[in-house]
Amino acid sequence: MRLCSIASGSSGNCIYVGSDTTHVLIDTGISGKKVEFGLNSLDLTTKDLDGIFVTHEHSDHIKGLGVIARKCGIPIYATPGTIRAIEETGSLGKIPEGILREIHGDEECVVGDLTVHPFHISHDAAEPVGYRISHDGRSVGVATDMGIYNDYIVEKLTQLDALLLEANHDVNMLQVGRYPYYLKRRILGERGHLSNETAGRLLCRLLHDNMKAIFLGHLSNENNYEALAYETVCSEVTMGDNPYKAADFKITVAHRDRSSEVVQV
Repeated sequence: MRLCSIASGSSGNCIYVGSDTTHVLIDTGISGKKVEFGLNSLDLTTKDLDGIFVTHEHSDHIKGLGVIARKCGIPIYATPGTIRAIEETGSLGKIPEGILREIHGDEECVVGDLTVHPFHISHDAAEPVGYRISHDGRSVGVATDMGIYNDYIVEKLTQLDALLLEANHDVNMLQVGRYPYYLKRRILGERGHLSNETAGRLLCRLLHDNMKAIFLGHLSNENNYEALAYETVCSEVTMGDNPYKAADFKITVAHRDRSSEVVQV
């Protein structure tokens, strides 16, 4: 199974997960052209896709959904609340009938030889979810746009082989930055985004001997930068209450505007 971030950041998100025979995307918050380019780097095209799983309806997660849906007619999987919100946005144009398919948190969905486990997350969207995807005894996770984490989230992300985890902002940069107060409050709230420090603390609870790779994703363009996210998360891991040091694992930052390294598990 392969995991690759085609794009990850506050301006657009698109993650590829696939096996030899089944290929899916988590979100399409970038242009259809950029999605195609990213898939081409994996020797794939949008015609090879077996499905798109949507985390929630915010534009940085669905921007390219309408174009790809009309071009390829592939199934789009989302929770009922997310589907309603997508249909109400009106910004995607006409979605072909019959391709929006309901999934539910904590109920697995099988596409080809991939088993997809949606799990509930805390974010200011209609019915947002993260995803754990399994194949042949291996599992990868995509967990972004979470204001908080709890034991439930930890349970859903245990014993992963690879993980893309949100490290959205540096709290100090956000607090002194130019965002209006209401937006700062939203981002810092329980339905906002994980800070670098919080991402590091969550990661401390998820690490295990067989974790192959961790991507730090969904970085804010205004309130974070790659080196800061990396150093902060690594510091939390090394200094945290766990038996590991950051150097024990392959931790990298998923790029905002280009594909990251492919991880094979």
